[in-house]
Amino acid sequence: MSVNYDAYLSETAKQIQPSGIRKFFDLASSMKGVISLGVGEPDFITPWSVRETTIASLEGGYTSYTANAGLLELRTEIAAYLKNNFRISYDPNDQIIVTVGASQALDLAFRALLNQGDEVLIVEPAFVSYSSLVSLAGGNPIPLSTNAENGFKVTPEQIEAAITDNTKAILLCSPNNPTGTYLNRDELSEIARVVQKHDLIVVSDEIYAELTYDEDYTSITSLEGMYDRTILINGFSKGFAMTGWRLGFVAAPKELTHVMLKIHQFTTMCAPHMLQHGAIDALQNRETIVEHMKNSYRRRRNYIVQSLNNIGLDCHTPGGAFYVFPSIKKTGLTSEQFAEQLLLQEKVAVVPGNVFGESGEGYVRCSYATSLEQLQEAMKRIQRFIDSLE
Repeated sequence: MSVNYDAYLSETAKQIQPSGIRKFFDLASSMKGVISLGVGEPDFITPWSVRETTIASLEGGYTSYTANAGLLELRTEIAAYLKNNFRISYDPNDQIIVTVGASQALDLAFRALLNQGDEVLIVEPAFVSYSSLVSLAGGNPIPLSTNAENGFKVTPEQIEAAITDNTKAILLCSPNNPTGTYLNRDELSEIARVVQKHDLIVVSDEIYAELTYDEDYTSITSLEGMYDRTILINGFSKGFAMTGWRLGFVAAPKELTHVMLKIHQFTTMCAPHMLQHGAIDALQNRETIVEHMKNSYRRRRNYIVQSLNNIGLDCHTPGGAFYVFPSIKKTGLTSEQFAEQLLLQEKVAVVPGNVFGESGEGYVRCSYATSLEQLQEAMKRIQRFIDSLE
């Protein structure tokens, strides 16, 4: 007798769509000679000092569980990092949890916050997992569409117009994935005013905080009145070139972390012991690690923005992260058509903008977290592709 598995599966889980980013990455990885501007991963190897510390930890036998919240030494380093660089004070004893990547931190935040039907405002274009994580936690993701004319920046008026009696939180990612848009202190202050007026919680994804190129980073948590209503999400993947380590953290008022820690205890237990020692080294050597990569990304950003505009693909200059989000509307192709034809014809992988929300249609995401030589060759191939369309 066959089993009708569809009848057993969660309706919410069935409705979740697979990642559009992985679709093109998997296709590109099956082809030879592809230049990938698709996956958001630093092309730098994790610094040797971090790897060496981790190897020493493993050789020293640090293979047991840690405290559920993570090593106190690491949480203390995270607290010092946030205070010294972003002027935010957290108690490492009960306000910081070390997580398995920033993605798990986001999952904990939404599961701790949301009841069935609660709404979360999400600024789009947005990272592909945000809406799904909200839905899996029982909430309703409400998109706030932005556009290139405004530099993909959400306005206070937009936020206020979208708020209903069911709105509980707003998710912000600055610098943004996929647009690279950075919200400065003045812009965040206007958003904070609306948040406080309507008694909302902010889930602030700050995974790209280390990668801002024109201004010093401002966390919305540091603004007056926002400390008590912000859940700060960060990690080591992007700024420290530690994507495969899957280490992140969440910092928030203890009333919130207390609930998140309970979920973390039963679903994950703790992040790997020896990797936490590596993260301690990363924070202690932050300046040496981050500056070299940041300067390289800045040069690549300037090059790719100028090149895409010269090709005829309108592209705003992003303030951070390592993505550009050029318009491909002039080609007459949809985002998926452009990405697929470019890959098959010229072997350059980009991500169609519509996977980041409806407002991403007509754009593609290009990551410049690859060598300048690869970027130069990719621009030649994209120019050739555009010429072929004409």
